Amino acid sequence: MVKKDCLVNLVSYQEGSVISRTLIKEEKGTITLFAFDKDQALSEHTVNFDAMVNVLDGEAEIIIDGKPFRLKTGDMIIMPANKPHAVKAVAQFKMLLVMIKK
Repeated sequence: MVKKDCLVNLVSYQEGSVISRTLIKEEKGTITLFAFDKDQALSEHTVNFDAMVNVLDGEAEIIIDGKPFRLKTGDMIIMPANKPHAVKAVAQFKMLLVMIKK
């Protein structure tokens, strides 16, 4: 059975936290929803997946290989595999993260 729902409603904000919900997890990649409370972050890290971030709600700063990008609702960005990146919530924000293994 296929379930239909609005992505932005599948994960909720929680004060002082980053909440994630994995929708698909396979050997070749994952699709995960995140909800970040304001000022919450994922510290700089590197993965061997190309990753696409689509901001579903709010505003974030994403740093890729030392370069900052400000994203708002509706924006998307590609984070190349093996490049250091970090994510910080400028305001509460939700994102869809799609990672594809190289």
